[in-house]
Amino acid sequence: MSSSRRLAALACSLLALSAAACTPHAPHQDAKPPSPKPSGPSSDGKKGTLGLSDAIGRLKMARESRTGYERDKFHLWTDADHNGCDTRKEVLLAEAVKKPRQGKSCRLTGGSWRSYYDDKTVTDARKLDIDHVVPLAEAWDSGASKWTAQRREQYANDLGAERSLVAVSLGPNRTKGDKDPAEWMPPAKDATCIYVADWVSAKLRWKLTVDRAEQTKLQRVAAGCPNTKVTFTPAP
Repeated sequence: MSSSRRLAALACSLLALSAAACTPHAPHQDAKPPSPKPSGPSSDGKKGTLGLSDAIGRLKMARESRTGYERDKFHLWTDADHNGCDTRKEVLLAEAVKKPRQGKSCRLTGGSWRSYYDDKTVTDARKLDIDHVVPLAEAWDSGASKWTAQRREQYANDLGAERSLVAVSLGPNRTKGDKDPAEWMPPAKDATCIYVADWVSAKLRWKLTVDRAEQTKLQRVAAGCPNTKVTFTPAP
């Protein structure tokens, strides 16, 4: 497993969210950090913590354009540390409630996962998608169209943030598709605050913009999540 992903998994309590209005489920159930003073990210790229409403206020608003988008412009899944496990498998290993057995060429068998989108336990990795919380097409619309191919590859395989990629059930992820929170929210009620905070964290990390409908929805949800914090580190 990559060192950054392993550290993120071990330090979940520092990177995840505290949401009194939303009780997360494993592997997110331990995601309750202390209550630090709200602070933005420092100039040296270190992580910052903000209340959800304040974090949404940091997002720049801009019109979206999907002109020129092709999924192939985001290279999936890479093995950046050359340990035999690609990004998909790194996420599966990091988020497993019960660790799978790891065989030759990082073949995974057994194990179990908690899909927080629908609050279900999954025991077959083939029934899980690794979801980009902010979908690739949405990232393109929000600024990634101006990135280099290398930058888009980094985004598509972001193991440096514990919440950018999540293992979830096929059903809700396929229903979500490329939709933003104004168009889709996870079916599990307890996922609402967590999902919006994850979304905002990813957008702040990668300096992606929001459109008006998206911002309105985020602010509406944030009003019901007064204790939710957003922790993020600007992407290198």
